[in-house]
Amino acid sequence: MASKHTTAIVANDQRDTNMPQQAQLRHIHGNGQLPKVITTMDSSRPWNMNSSSGDDEAPKDPRTGGEDFTQQFTENDFEATPPAQRVQFILGEDVDDGSHVSHPLFSEMGMLVKEGDEIEWKETARWIKFEEDVEEGGNRWSKPHVATLSLHALFELRGLLTNGTVMLDMEASNLELVADLVCDQMVSSGTLPANVKDKVKDALLRRHRHQHEYAKKTRLPIIRSLADMRNQSSSKKKKSNSKNLRPKQNLPMITEDMVKSPSSHSMARQASGTELAEQQHKGNSHFMRKIPPGAEASNILVGEVDFLERTLSCFIRLSQAAVMGDLTEVPVPTRFIFILLGPPGSQSNFHEIGRAMATLMSDEIFHEVAYRARKRDHLLAGVDEFLDAVTVLPPGEWDPTIRIEPPAAIPSQEIRKRPPELPKEEIDEEEEEQRLREESGLSRSGRLFGGLINDIKRKAPWYWSDFRDALSMQCVASWIFLYFACLSPIITFGGLLAEATGKNMAAMESLVSGFVCGMGYGFFSGQPLTILGSTGPVLVFESIVYEFSMAQGWDYMTFRFWIGMWVAGICIVLVAIDASALVCYITRFTEENFATLIAVIFIYKAIENVVVIGKTFPVNQGIYDCICTAPAKSNASDLEFAKYKWDTCKLYNGTLIGTDCDTPPTENVFLMSVVLCAGTFIFSTVLKEFKNALFFPSIVRQYISDFSVLIAIFSMTLFDYSLGVPTQKLEVPRELKPTLSTRGWLIPPFCEKNPWWSAIIAVFPAMLGTILIFMDQQITAVIINRKENKLKKGCGYHLDLFVLSGLIAICSVMGLPWFVAATVLSINHVNSLKLESECSAPGEKPQFLGVREQRVTHIMIFLTIGGSVLLTPQLRHIPMPVLFGVFLYMGVASLKGLQFFDRILIMFMPAKYQPDYMFLRQVPIKRVHLFTAIQLACLIILWLIKSFSQTSILFPLMLVVMIGIRKSLDFVFTRRELKILDDIMPEMTKRAAADDLHQLDAEVGFCQKYLPCFGGRGKREPKSSLDGGMDVGANAVALIKCNTSNANEKEFEAQSSLLKK
Repeated sequence: MASKHTTAIVANDQRDTNMPQQAQLRHIHGNGQLPKVITTMDSSRPWNMNSSSGDDEAPKDPRTGGEDFTQQFTENDFEATPPAQRVQFILGEDVDDGSHVSHPLFSEMGMLVKEGDEIEWKETARWIKFEEDVEEGGNRWSKPHVATLSLHALFELRGLLTNGTVMLDMEASNLELVADLVCDQMVSSGTLPANVKDKVKDALLRRHRHQHEYAKKTRLPIIRSLADMRNQSSSKKKKSNSKNLRPKQNLPMITEDMVKSPSSHSMARQASGTELAEQQHKGNSHFMRKIPPGAEASNILVGEVDFLERTLSCFIRLSQAAVMGDLTEVPVPTRFIFILLGPPGSQSNFHEIGRAMATLMSDEIFHEVAYRARKRDHLLAGVDEFLDAVTVLPPGEWDPTIRIEPPAAIPSQEIRKRPPELPKEEIDEEEEEQRLREESGLSRSGRLFGGLINDIKRKAPWYWSDFRDALSMQCVASWIFLYFACLSPIITFGGLLAEATGKNMAAMESLVSGFVCGMGYGFFSGQPLTILGSTGPVLVFESIVYEFSMAQGWDYMTFRFWIGMWVAGICIVLVAIDASALVCYITRFTEENFATLIAVIFIYKAIENVVVIGKTFPVNQGIYDCICTAPAKSNASDLEFAKYKWDTCKLYNGTLIGTDCDTPPTENVFLMSVVLCAGTFIFSTVLKEFKNALFFPSIVRQYISDFSVLIAIFSMTLFDYSLGVPTQKLEVPRELKPTLSTRGWLIPPFCEKNPWWSAIIAVFPAMLGTILIFMDQQITAVIINRKENKLKKGCGYHLDLFVLSGLIAICSVMGLPWFVAATVLSINHVNSLKLESECSAPGEKPQFLGVREQRVTHIMIFLTIGGSVLLTPQLRHIPMPVLFGVFLYMGVASLKGLQFFDRILIMFMPAKYQPDYMFLRQVPIKRVHLFTAIQLACLIILWLIKSFSQTSILFPLMLVVMIGIRKSLDFVFTRRELKILDDIMPEMTKRAAADDLHQLDAEVGFCQKYLPCFGGRGKREPKSSLDGGMDVGANAVALIKCNTSNANEKEFEAQSSLLKK
């Protein structure tokens, strides 16, 4: 018989079918008890999960053997356990075979409907992570949304699983066999009358029509036999004859006329499991791309028929997933089937129960329980755990017709899978911080060049992957964007350097230095995401050295040569003694002050440069003395030619007369510059966020977002070219030769003008230059290596400084400007390479995955900069205001994500409009404002020092002072407040660790955090002193009480008593 292929779980307590349904489905979970499932097993014996006896078990196919999973407690113990612990026990079992390993699930719900004269299963909803419904009016899929379920439907579903048929590990490979086994089991258990067995089977085997097929509904199948057409036509005639005998309803009624058709013909025409159906069914290949790899299907079939007097339900799990023809919208193998059929009048209720079942199957926890369940009770435990975790919305406080948008970030469900861990009695924060420093290379190794060796060992395994990982269009977009972003400041810096050094170094030397430093750093550095560039303090340092040399009558380039050699030598000494370990002093307070300052400078300089254009080319100018006159020996009058402008007069053979005719009119230059700068900024900003727009496919949006700055540059350049306004253009040197003809590409170490001892005293300015370079380099490296960026290939502080020292020596020999890490350029480089998860499931928001760590973009940026001399004809068409707009965009983009900037904005917001930041939950708002005010005061001081040439050379020293100010805050703020406000931990991680932060003491003394930076461990105070005299047990009890706000009171008392013991 067909029933030999599988076994079923059926309810032993045959309840009165006349009992009201709500009484049968009464849920007593609120009274602290679980619905009792009557079994035939002796509760005094240990129960067997895979027993072959007992109606409440899930016996295996007689052809296959099963192992015993005997537990150490009885079934009564299992039922008395809270649902969460039962689910954790089920999920904690070892999976001995591959059949019970969970897979991603695609759930689809079909309803039995009448389409014309045909009765078929129509797809009405689907789930991957969120629900999508078929909108009948628009005949389309709705937007993905969070499923809102009726609590009554969940209770009824639980009752159906309790009293209905449950068949686990069914041996079936097609829907026809499934229908046979289900009907046979229902008949044998007495839930289905034998005289309607064929009708139920025929209803289950009706054709499944999916939403994407309705556009082709009128087309006839290509392969169709005459017998099929004859049977269909005869069926239509019989249905039309009996049309007047049936009540007029929109719901399908399956009558005897339907089941009288020969089963073979019916199967050939409509069965899902036949070969013909498999040949004719074509899955939704477009939607298949949204299905996760290795996914299986869960099909929910609900409907009402007129030949049933009571509700039939069956939950089926196949032993092996199988593709069943047109049962599923996509060619995904089916593992679960839920069938719900009943008498007329309950269609809407069945629809809600079907939605509840599909939502349960899409739940991460329940669908794992469904895979691992050995018996009915395990499924019920999964339902009860789901009911414990749901949130109920009161009916009078929200609109049920509103669809809830999927959240931006879905919290992890791991806490539902595992039991809560007992808190540790003592957390050694010093050991944890020491471990993190060792992983990032910021701990003293205790031997010469130990940090450099560790950096090389850490980065060497990733070296070849740094080139393979660059095979992406995102890297191409980042390369072109950063090329323009780096080219303009290099040329601008070259012009300023020419004025400061008497043209000993200018734009050409800056381009060559960019090529040399960029290529060397890109190939050999520890963190190639860091972009090298010229900085303001370096310019001030160069001007001071030049003025000193001129005052002494020395040769500037020779004296600078020895300064560069000393700087390189001192940096190598710092690498040898692991001086980069001092970076652990640089906390969020210092690095965000520095990053904000550089970003504000970019914004200020961009606006200032546009204002300078306005002063050079004012809008209100005097009368432009130039007029177009008619050519000689022409019959036209001068009045006719006066209408032609300066750039079109010669096209009509006119003659320009006036004192200003040598230059074009410039009254529109300033306004055009404002338009170009603002347009570039707006285009870049809007197109960068276009990946989250609602237009075009995702791949098109991603490309537009990646190439946003490039699109803005070309668009504004074409706009400027089309109008012909003489705006300022980018000036690039045309020949590869030194700016001064009196110098070459190699600087002599000795000169007649310089005394021999000048090489020795060069060590004093070299010390100041070393501090400048060290602070610029390492602060930028700290910002790039933030945990928020989720870098996976490790840091390389010592290796970066070692490579930089070699590049400074090369630049000193060749007489080139020194390049160090540029903060804003590096931040934008990282932002342009950020990776996000692919939105495979409809409605799922992309999650930040990390950064595409590679070397190719850095190498290509500076390789192209080196070849810019060859691209001069093309680059001369780019207006400078367009590049100023790029500067403005980079400055504003660098402020995004800085907690300091967010806290500044909060100061101007009323409390009810403030964002839900984690630090606002943990720290009083007045203390947050005080911390922000101190940080803002430090930023203003840095700005003032940098703004005046007399004090700007002290800027690197002021960064060291900032670290001292940060350490002094230990006497103003508590340890807990500083841990929250001055930490580089990512936002989501900090939320997860929020409960642990509540346990930090309020004692001032955060300075001990920095003792391990010098290789020491520091003295650890006893736990009792830190906790103000509290004993460990009491402290642990307090922590449990904080973490179990939703836990059962009895469980809390049990855990508390256990810890006190």
